[in-house]
Amino acid sequence: MDDDEAIRSLVSRTLGARGYRVLTAANVVEMRRVLQASERIDVVILDIMMPGEDGLSACRRLEETGGPPVILLSALGEEADRILGLESGADHYLPKPCGAREILAHVHAVLRRQRKSAGEDRTEVRFLGYRVDLDAQEVFNAEGARVDISAGQYAILRVFLSRPRRVLTRDELLLAARGSDTEAFNRAVDVQVSRLRRKLKVDDHDLIRTVRNEGYMFMPKVTVLK
Repeated sequence: MDDDEAIRSLVSRTLGARGYRVLTAANVVEMRRVLQASERIDVVILDIMMPGEDGLSACRRLEETGGPPVILLSALGEEADRILGLESGADHYLPKPCGAREILAHVHAVLRRQRKSAGEDRTEVRFLGYRVDLDAQEVFNAEGARVDISAGQYAILRVFLSRPRRVLTRDELLLAARGSDTEAFNRAVDVQVSRLRRKLKVDDHDLIRTVRNEGYMFMPKVTVLK
C-alpha cells in the first residue's frame, strides 16, 4: 500500500518477477477492501505517510486483529521513526530509498518465519528428480547441478509447482507470475513455457502439457518437503 503509483508499480514488478502474486492499494480504505476480498494475504508492505489514515495506524489495526505480518516501507528513516514503526506492530522497517533485492530479502525473511512458526517450513519441492529450493529460488537437476533459469522462467515454474495437474490459462499464469504488471502479451507466457520445457527436459515424461484453447498443465507429481 502506497499512495505513490510509481512505487506501487516498482514493488509489484519486483515481487511479481520472483513468482509472488501482488495486490496493490493506494490508501488504507483500498487496502481493507483487498484484505476482505482475498482468501489469503501472506505479508503487507505499508507506506507510513498516507492521505487519510496513515500507515502506522493501519499497522496497529492489523496487529490488533491478527492480520498478516507487516513490512513498513517509508521515507521516514530516523532511528525514532524505525522504533515507532516496530512498536506499532511492524515486523520489519525499510527506509526509502531501498533496492529491489533488499525488499525481496525482507519478504523472504517474513515468510520464512511464518512457515517455521506454523510448523510448515516448506522450503524444498521435488519432481522427476529435480529439486527446487524455494528460499534460495534455485533449481537443481537429478545430478545436483544447478539449472540456469531466468527470473521469469522461475516465476512461471513456481506457479506450476503450486498448482500441479491443474489447467492454468495464459492469463492465470501471467497474473500469478507477474502480479499486476501484466502489460506483456500472452505470447510471453508461451515463450517462457517453451524455454522451461527445454531446460527441464526429462526423457519419456510429459512435463508441461498444452491444453488446446485453454492453457497449460504441469504433469509431474510434486512433493513438498518440510
